[in-house]
Amino acid sequence: MSSETLTASRPESGATVGEKLLCAPDDLAGLVAELGASGIAGRNRVSLDPDKIEKGLAQLVLTVIELLRQLMERQALRRVEHGTIDDEAIERLGLSFMRLDERMDELLVIFELTKEDLNINLGPLGNLM
Repeated sequence: MSSETLTASRPESGATVGEKLLCAPDDLAGLVAELGASGIAGRNRVSLDPDKIEKGLAQLVLTVIELLRQLMERQALRRVEHGTIDDEAIERLGLSFMRLDERMDELLVIFELTKEDLNINLGPLGNLM
């Protein structure tokens, strides 16, 4: 094996290959502590605390539902703007979106969440919605 192969497979702590920073397994605890101290683990993250797992799971599921609702609503608006949907279907869609919004509000109250909690922070990518 060449020394380059050894370096790539077992890098020194904090070594870089290309533009990626590589860490040894024993450095992971330090990396996690550093990320937590930097404020990246903000309030918009899903909680994995065993005592709060139900709320964290509800936050994740409701976030996915909200994202899908927004996508469906945008698609419905495009169809209305292009005239590819009749008035009766527009009424049904409007009623469905209103009922879904009401149900989402009820679930947010049950799980003690706000609409802002559903906008999960994706780190360097920014907020989800």
